[in-house]
Amino acid sequence: MTQWFFHTATEQVGPLEGRAAMEFARANPDAHCWRQGFAEWLPVRAVAELSGQANPWSGIPTPPPVPSGRRGTADEIDFRIFGEEMQFVEVELDPGESAIAEAGAMMYKDAAIEMNTIFGDGSGQQGGGFLDKLIGAGKRVITGESLFTTVFTHKGGGKGKVAFSAPYPGTILALKLSDLGGSLVCQKDSFLAAAKGVAVGIHFQRKVLTGLFGGEGFIMQRLDGDGWVFAHVGGAVVERQLAPGEVLHVDTGCLAAMTPSVDFDLVQVGGVKSILFGGEGLFFATLRGPGRVWLQSLPFSRLAGRMLAAAGPTGSKGEGSVLGPLGDIVMGNR
Repeated sequence: MTQWFFHTATEQVGPLEGRAAMEFARANPDAHCWRQGFAEWLPVRAVAELSGQANPWSGIPTPPPVPSGRRGTADEIDFRIFGEEMQFVEVELDPGESAIAEAGAMMYKDAAIEMNTIFGDGSGQQGGGFLDKLIGAGKRVITGESLFTTVFTHKGGGKGKVAFSAPYPGTILALKLSDLGGSLVCQKDSFLAAAKGVAVGIHFQRKVLTGLFGGEGFIMQRLDGDGWVFAHVGGAVVERQLAPGEVLHVDTGCLAAMTPSVDFDLVQVGGVKSILFGGEGLFFATLRGPGRVWLQSLPFSRLAGRMLAAAGPTGSKGEGSVLGPLGDIVMGNR
């Protein structure tokens, strides 16, 4: 019997079979679904097997719904990413278009592009009251970002360019939220810039152990909307597409971003010897599909830790096991 997986704006369900799948589809018509043979997640309404009727969208080029409820709100922008280890992104704006960026991220801009500093991320500036703006700014502070966001608007004619640079060696991820179902969960402090209309919010880890030992704490960033976003991660980056039920073990600091459909949990590293001498800590991050994940090779916390260790009175460069100082003596580092 066919096994179905579903995801809504708040949860992932599955596998379900037969009548259970039909009942869930009827109760959640705005959900997305997947089964073996599908190349991607599809809206429930577009699948005749679940609706019990012919495709109601047949002949109508209607895009899948955006779970965040934000459809067609972000400015359409063009961009180019330059550099290898120290990258920057150059955004090209048409007259009247805007981009938002983390305070202090600008590298250069054309004179026709006007810069304005605002509370929050600018996604709710139109029609929103002061309290809405204050709440938006507060969410950014909780995720480690500045209280303010800078908006860059092209006020001239033709094309205008503004560039934003990465704060430390790594890779700039350019992702279109409309291609990801409207949302992306990423590590704190990773937001660099985006098209105006993208909302920068918070994502809570509901599992206590994951929050305590998951490397990102209880709070991660959540980006919602339908436009381009630019997130900065440490070192090189690799993307993995996880099938439903597929599990990947990752160092807790190497998780850079994921789609909300991925389940993030922890698993113990192994026996006592692995915990004490392996240098990987107590837990691995466990990522369970379906969904997409982006992994970074050099988390900033690891880079900072190595720099602090090297700058200390002993100049230790150990890998984190309890034999670090003794290992330096054995290996001739002292």
